[in-house]
Amino acid sequence: MAEHKKQLNIAMVGSGFIARAHSNAFHQVGRFFDSPFELNTKVVCARDTNKLDRFAQQWSWEQTGTDWRTAISRSDIDVVDIAVPNALHAEIAILAAQAGKIIWCEKPLAVSVDEARKMSDAVHGKPNLVWFNYRRSPAVVLAKQMIEQGRLGEIFHYRALYLNQSGVDPAKATGWRYRLSEAGSGASGDLLSHCLEMALYLNGEIEEVCASSKTFIKNRDVDDAVMLMARFSNGSIGTFEATRFGVGFRNSLSFQIHGSKGMLQFDLEDMNSLRFYDATETPGVQGTKKLMVPGPDHPYVRNFWKPGHPIGFEHTFIATLGDFLSALQTGTTFHPNFNDGLKVQKLLEAISRSSETRSWQRSLLNES
Repeated sequence: MAEHKKQLNIAMVGSGFIARAHSNAFHQVGRFFDSPFELNTKVVCARDTNKLDRFAQQWSWEQTGTDWRTAISRSDIDVVDIAVPNALHAEIAILAAQAGKIIWCEKPLAVSVDEARKMSDAVHGKPNLVWFNYRRSPAVVLAKQMIEQGRLGEIFHYRALYLNQSGVDPAKATGWRYRLSEAGSGASGDLLSHCLEMALYLNGEIEEVCASSKTFIKNRDVDDAVMLMARFSNGSIGTFEATRFGVGFRNSLSFQIHGSKGMLQFDLEDMNSLRFYDATETPGVQGTKKLMVPGPDHPYVRNFWKPGHPIGFEHTFIATLGDFLSALQTGTTFHPNFNDGLKVQKLLEAISRSSETRSWQRSLLNES
C-alpha cells in the first residue's frame, strides 16, 4: 500500500532563471529524499504572460497568474516561494507570513537591514528558509564536519572569493541585477552574500570589516566589485572578494581555511572535490589531498549517486529543500532561515558603510 503523504501546495512568484532552479527542486526532491510531504506546483505568478505560460508548461505548474497577492492569499496554498528581484522580497514575504504560509525566499533576503528585520519578525514561529543553497554542496558540508572534528585545529585565516565575469558582457549587464532600485546592491548582494553566509556557517561570526568597492561602468548605480578584510569572533582573520569582472571565471565561489593542524580548500567550479592538507602527518608525507565528494561516508552520498559519480548545481537546491522538509517533519529549526538572512544583511550594510567611510566597521550581528 502506497504511503500517504501530506500535500503541500506551492505558489511561486517569479519565472526567471532562479525560478527554474526552484521548480526543478520541487519536482526532484521526493526522488532523492524520503519525506512525508508531497509538493504540488500549484500556481506560478509573473508579469509577462507569454513567458509565464511557456514556463508553466515546461515546469509543470498547474495554474498561472499575474496577481501574486491573490495567489498567496488562497486557502489552498501552503507555501510561498519568492523568486523575484530583491526589492520585491519584503512585501511578498510579509503578506505571506500574515496569511500563515510557509515561506521560501531567494537571497539576499532584502535590500536593507530594516526590511530584513521586518521580514524576520513577520515569519517568527513559521517555517522559513533563505535559498543560500551553496552551503548544501556535499564538499562544503564535509568541510564543516571536519572543522567541528578539530581536523584544522585553531583557525588562523579564512579566505573567500566569488569570481564571475558576467559584468563584462553588455548583453548580460542590463537586467534588474544591475539596477539599484530592484537589486539594492550589485556584486555585494548578488555574490558576496553567498561568501558571507558560508563563512558564518563554517567559521562563525564576523565582528569587524574594512571594505572597498568599485563600479567599473560609468553611470551604473551598483557596485561591480567589492573587497574586504574581516575579523572573526574566534580570533581568525579573513579576506573576501566578489566581482562581476573576474574575467576567466564563469562562477567560481571558493574558500581556503588555514588552521594549526591543516588546510581546506573548495571551489564551486570543481564542486565535487575538497582539498585537504593534514599538517599532523609526518613531514615526509605531508601534501594536499584532493577528496572526491560525495564519496564513501560523505554528506548526501545516500541521497544522490554512488561514490565517484558527480553531482551538479541543481543538487544543492534539492538538498536544501530535502533538509528543510526533514526539519519541517521533526519540528526543528532549519538553517539558513530569515534570521540568518538578517545576519548577512547586517554584514552587507556594515561593508557598504565601511566602503563609504573608508574605515573599520562593527558588524552589529548581535544587535536587535
